[in-house]
Amino acid sequence: MSIREFPTQLNNPEVTSLLKKYLTPEIFDQLKTKKTTRGITLWDCINSGIVNLDSGAGAYSGDEECYSLFAPLFNPIIEDYHKPYKVTMTHTPDMNPDNIKCPNPDPKGRFIRSTRIRVARNLKGYGLSPTLKKEERLELEKKVVGVLKSLEGDLAGEYYPLLGMDEATRQKLVDDHFLFKKGDRFLEAAGVNKEWPEGRGIFHNKDKTFLVWVNEEDHLRIISMEKGSDIGSVFSRLCRAVNEIDKQLGFQCLPNLGYLTSCPTNLGTGMRASVHIKIPNAANQPNFQSVCDKYQIQ
Repeated sequence: MSIREFPTQLNNPEVTSLLKKYLTPEIFDQLKTKKTTRGITLWDCINSGIVNLDSGAGAYSGDEECYSLFAPLFNPIIEDYHKPYKVTMTHTPDMNPDNIKCPNPDPKGRFIRSTRIRVARNLKGYGLSPTLKKEERLELEKKVVGVLKSLEGDLAGEYYPLLGMDEATRQKLVDDHFLFKKGDRFLEAAGVNKEWPEGRGIFHNKDKTFLVWVNEEDHLRIISMEKGSDIGSVFSRLCRAVNEIDKQLGFQCLPNLGYLTSCPTNLGTGMRASVHIKIPNAANQPNFQSVCDKYQIQ
């Protein structure tokens, strides 16, 4: 395979990605001929940021080895996005709900309508989603579904594969806001959407408070949610599910980076926590959008 030249389109002044910031011609020349054991190249990692010049990060990892082989690019991107964290530090995973203090911030239910916490996880022994082969994705799905169907109590539920899904089931999942769509143009260029929708699916429990997306941007997106603002309850359920799946399947995790994900912006805990808040009459204020933008509220 011929070696491509430095992507000069990154020099366009409108490009503001972290890829542009840290992929110098010198770094490119240093890494352009390297390949991981799975055959992943530098260009595989940066293709999304080249195709989509409006990217934020602009780089995706194809497997665990990418983070070490292409560290001269990934490390500064990671440190910039996750600052002040440094890749020389140690990440200590802790999914024990007893170790956090999370009092209910809105016990009277005046403002918070619902609470949601999710984590991204990837299974040991596989490449990350951008480079999964069809047979690997199907094998991974089979393993995950087997574990999910073994869960008991309030975690017990059903798995709904996207391939061959009937219209009634699809509409039900849409109405519940559970159905995930084919990845956007950023994920498309990264290679995440290959053989869509084969090997993808959704699991949720009876109470619709525990949900797992299989083979979306990462192997697993594990989600806990419920009405109201009891963060402790939501996090405790998440921990029980994550720890059981980890015990049976094992997650990719490095001492300095934490849990591995295809996008370096999700490294570490892989966690996102959010609440839906109702603030009466706020949207009627003339500066509503500017206040949301200032505090990064969606």
